[in-house]
Amino acid sequence: MPAIVLVGAQWGDEGKGKATDLLGSGVDYVVKFNGGNNAGHTVVIEQHGTREKYALHLLPSGILRPTCTPVIGNGVVIDLGVLFDELDGLAARGVDTSRLLVSANAHLIPPYNTTLDKVTERFLGKRKIGTTGRGIGPTYADKMSRVGIRVQDLYDETILRQKVEAALVVKNQMLAKIYNTRGADVDEVVAELLSYAARLAPMVADVSLVLSEALDREETVLFEGGQATLLDVDHGTYPFVTSSNAISAGACTGSGMPPTRIDSVVAILKAYTTRVGEGPFPTELQGDSGEFLRKTGAEYGTTTGRPRRCGWMDTVIGRYATRINGVTDFVITKLDVLTGLDTVPVCVAYDVRGVRHDHMPVNQTDIHHAIPIYEHLGGWWEDITACRTFDELPANARAYVLRVEELIGARVSAIGVGPGRDEIIERYPLDPKAANDA
Repeated sequence: MPAIVLVGAQWGDEGKGKATDLLGSGVDYVVKFNGGNNAGHTVVIEQHGTREKYALHLLPSGILRPTCTPVIGNGVVIDLGVLFDELDGLAARGVDTSRLLVSANAHLIPPYNTTLDKVTERFLGKRKIGTTGRGIGPTYADKMSRVGIRVQDLYDETILRQKVEAALVVKNQMLAKIYNTRGADVDEVVAELLSYAARLAPMVADVSLVLSEALDREETVLFEGGQATLLDVDHGTYPFVTSSNAISAGACTGSGMPPTRIDSVVAILKAYTTRVGEGPFPTELQGDSGEFLRKTGAEYGTTTGRPRRCGWMDTVIGRYATRINGVTDFVITKLDVLTGLDTVPVCVAYDVRGVRHDHMPVNQTDIHHAIPIYEHLGGWWEDITACRTFDELPANARAYVLRVEELIGARVSAIGVGPGRDEIIERYPLDPKAANDA
């Protein structure tokens, strides 16, 4: 032990790699438990006096740690072409990727689901969800409809062919008759999937067993969530969500670990708020303020390059994330982006048709009509990127963190003050084992 779950507390892109870096060499396994290549982490590493930036999409950030075993759990959907492109890209930069383990129960994204995802979004027009068009949603739908293709199916060609044939009976009809698009050929799909089988074979594992035995050996396992709380298919701003469970509970179903083995839940909260794609966003800013956050924070999607929608910190969302995830520790990232503002607004509640809401509204319509109620805190002009202790921060920056901590209902254990992996302040240890030893 311990087992630590790391999740995003907003709509994603909060900087979860920062917390992974802070846990550092104490982590033995990093497990991605949901999502696919529809989201990503950007990790900046100082090497030989220069900063190397790594954009990870499908792989867990632990792939960059030479002493850590990266794991893709059963809750992830995998595009094998993307997986091997990413592995090859890292290998070309000198990163050892040989430790990667992949669950035999993880579902694969067949090429016809990528096609279906793209044509469906175009067909929806103004009613589109804002997906990345990478086949994630259709593959999760196949999983629930029990027509999905799993990693283990690559090693029984008869079963693989039967599953592809069964899926294409319906999907080719949809592609041809509804979307006026060429259907997929069974032989071509099977051949493409089988072309990856030999290379993948050494990575395939019983992930639940591997992790259980690791915890029995008192090793540290970090469960790294893709996407974020407000994009969870059950608890997010539905229907503008992802197709998987991105909250802390998803770590259990997406890896085969029981909840009794989880020791702590670390949630990442950006010092302001962003989201990509469609859907409600109460604190969204238009004009100069939104553009300031976007440019200063370099708010463009790691996977898609799409400009992110930007807004002020929303502590209604923060409180919701605390409750839904059982958060024990928050990490606030990108506090440095707020430097240079005279005042920093913080949303403390919503006004919905004249009624104050201190908690997330239950109804989708109310969220769409929510008007933020702001508290205005003092800003600061000092450069904070060199700060390494809380007391080194300007007084107003400290006051901002303390007020947010009070409003979200869980302690802020670490604060990101710059893009580098070392540009962070640790107030409390994130590793419960270290906290107990302290």
